[in-house]
Formats: sequence, structure tokens, C-alpha cells
Amino acid sequence: MSSVKHQHINADGSVTEHTHELKHGEHGHYHDPQEKKRQLNRISRAIGHLNHVRGMIENDEDCADVLIQLSAVNSALRSLGREIINEHMTHCITHAIEEGDTAAVEEFQKAVQKFI
Repeated sequence: MSSVKHQHINADGSVTEHTHELKHGEHGHYHDPQEKKRQLNRISRAIGHLNHVRGMIENDEDCADVLIQLSAVNSALRSLGREIINEHMTHCITHAIEEGDTAAVEEFQKAVQKFI
């Protein structure tokens, strides 16, 4: 096992430094705990909103209202996706480039293409 030390610039401009252990052949992949918590909160809200839409459909509510609510859920998910892309680029992809891990960069490019 080897260890990898990373520095991350947080949204408030502060720097967080951490070290984590890598197994043989493993790519260093780390997510800031605060960012991860924000992302999980956002997905939880989107799930709650989507459950509300499900209830609207079950209760035969107006289709226009359902579509408006679905649009709001879609917008929330796309916004979350953009946040994940940004966080991944500023941390994981930056480190992958520093480590010469072109496979991680190519994999991320494919994922972004599917997202957009």
C-alpha cells in the first residue's frame, strides 16, 4: 500500500489537506466530506420532490402541474450533476492529471458526454 497526500481548495478559499491509503493499482479518489454532505442533501431533496410528483400522479392531479413539478426535479438533478462535474474536475481530475492517469480523464470525459 502507498499513501497519497492531496490539497483541496474549498469553496470559501480555505485549503484542506488529507492523506489516504491506496491499494496496489488503485487510483486516488477522494471527495471533500462537506461537499459530499451538500450533494447528498440535494439528492435527498430531489427524491422527496420526486415522491411528491409520484403522489400527484397517483391522485390524478392536473397533468400541467405534474409536468411543472417534473421540470423542477429535472432542474435540481441537472444542477447537482453540474456541481459533481465541477467538484470532480477541481479535485479528482486535477490529481489524475498530476499522476499521469489518462484513463481516469478519458473515463470522466465519457461520463460527462452521457450527462450532457
